[in-house]
Amino acid sequence: MCESILIKPHHLVDILRKLGGEQVQWKPHPYGHDEHGVAEKLLANRDVTLQLELGADDICKPCVHNVDGRCDDVIDTSFRPQAPRSKQAWNLMIDRRWCRVLGLTPGKRISAREFCECLRRHIGRMTEIYQEVPQQRVAARAEELRRGIERYLGNA
Repeated sequence: MCESILIKPHHLVDILRKLGGEQVQWKPHPYGHDEHGVAEKLLANRDVTLQLELGADDICKPCVHNVDGRCDDVIDTSFRPQAPRSKQAWNLMIDRRWCRVLGLTPGKRISAREFCECLRRHIGRMTEIYQEVPQQRVAARAEELRRGIERYLGNA
């Protein structure tokens, strides 16, 4: 049996968005986080069990910005001036919104396939999640996510 993946909702969304983009390359990041390793596990098994996490997840664990389970990085607020500058605060806010919109709770265990089906049903609500981001960027993100979900589930 395959181990489960501890993952923040927005991290899975980010992976799916990249999958829906024009060029997908899974390679190690200079920060040392493990998005590429988690993406490979997700692509190898659509039914892998996910455990939803709002703190440091399997992607965060090896990252240089993971300091005692908290992210010490900052985000670019140039196009989202109402957003918190702390990446920890931003990610927590976004992940809580994803959980609320999807009707999921931290600690919930769900298959990657089920999570994608849930995302597909609620993709039209992305503006509720990314309220601080300009609408045109949210629309582009939603389209990438839609394509990524379809590609992931084998419908594209």
